[in-house]
Amino acid sequence: MAETRKYTLSKTERLNRRTLIERLFGGGGKSLPAFPLRAVYMQVEKEEFPSVSILISVPKKRFKRAVKRNRIKRQIREAYRKNKDILQVPLKESGKKIAVAFIWIDNELHESVKVEAKVKKLLQLIAERLS
Repeated sequence: MAETRKYTLSKTERLNRRTLIERLFGGGGKSLPAFPLRAVYMQVEKEEFPSVSILISVPKKRFKRAVKRNRIKRQIREAYRKNKDILQVPLKESGKKIAVAFIWIDNELHESVKVEAKVKKLLQLIAERLS
């Protein structure tokens, strides 16, 4: 019987360690643009770490209202949750672990379909670069 796919985003998959976040943005990570998003990723060598850990950032400079920032974060989370296998399967096979940050770089809201397409593109690019 075929294995069922898990469409979840657990707390362990979220990046929340301050030291790791500082390393990611302090020059340790590589960046990929896919307008209106930018992904910063870095390989991690910790045993208890999941294969992929994510962080989502929508700057207050771009959207003053929290409602709009939260909408964008929801769109990115949903797109990642649906398509995370693009990145997780190759990483589990190779035994690598990474931390990824998605950063919103546009001043406009976009449709969920467009955001999902860009998240997919970024996940594929990261998977290609790591293999």
